[in-house]
Amino acid sequence: MSFLTVRHSTVYRYSEPVGLGEHRMMFRPRDSHDLRLVQTGLTILPHPAHLRWLHDPFDNSVAIATFEGETRELSFESVVTLEHFETTLLEYPLEDYARSYPFRYSDEDFVNLVRALTRQFPSAEVDRWALQFLEPAESSTTMNVLRAMTHGIREQFVYSRRVEKGVQTPDDTLRLRRGSCRDFAVLMIEGARSLGIAARFVSGYIYIPQHSGHAGGGATHAWMQAYLPGAGWIDFDPTNSIIGNRNLIRVAVAWTADQVLPLWGSYIGPAAAFQGMDVTVTVTQN
Repeated sequence: MSFLTVRHSTVYRYSEPVGLGEHRMMFRPRDSHDLRLVQTGLTILPHPAHLRWLHDPFDNSVAIATFEGETRELSFESVVTLEHFETTLLEYPLEDYARSYPFRYSDEDFVNLVRALTRQFPSAEVDRWALQFLEPAESSTTMNVLRAMTHGIREQFVYSRRVEKGVQTPDDTLRLRRGSCRDFAVLMIEGARSLGIAARFVSGYIYIPQHSGHAGGGATHAWMQAYLPGAGWIDFDPTNSIIGNRNLIRVAVAWTADQVLPLWGSYIGPAAAFQGMDVTVTVTQN
């Protein structure tokens, strides 16, 4: 167990005063048995005329701000202190029928996992790539397949932080042999789904201890979860070969990356007025 503080700052700059449309934020980590929020704070300048909170269809916490007047700068700063309970098991308590791959989800689970099994980027290249992680024997252990895929991405690809919006297609990631954390998460999701394993996208933060060699700090981080009967949703971070929630702070989960953008909104003014955006994320241990 550890106490961590996350500071997430985003600043938009404009060359002239502009009006502000609605802005939606996903900054607040998900309370759970392995994560407890101790203190939260959100500062927005200029102050919004209205700020409200809701839970989206995935039960993610979303803040929605509306504004009046004009400004040349818009800033958001979220500061969260949390208690993090590490879950990294060598063996997860899977149901007997799910320990060996391939396995079939129960009818009860399947109806709730249809979207987590549906391919977003159907690809024969991804299908072939995923098959390399099956063991040569007639059956592989399910965890070994996912463990091999997690480590394989770290070994086969080069991490490259990207500031562009959106994600690469898995085919592009396979072709370029490089990508950001969100690109690797999407590739692994599609690889897992091609093997009939339910998976979803996770957006959040990562704590990077000194000399750990982990990547993804300084900004929001992304990884994936697989649903395995008996163990539930298990975290897999292919960028850093992390299995379990070690140093990972979940903020939002969804079927696709575009459903969990940390911040999105609009402004009213000339397109050329937008001068840039600065994002800073720090995660420190208390």
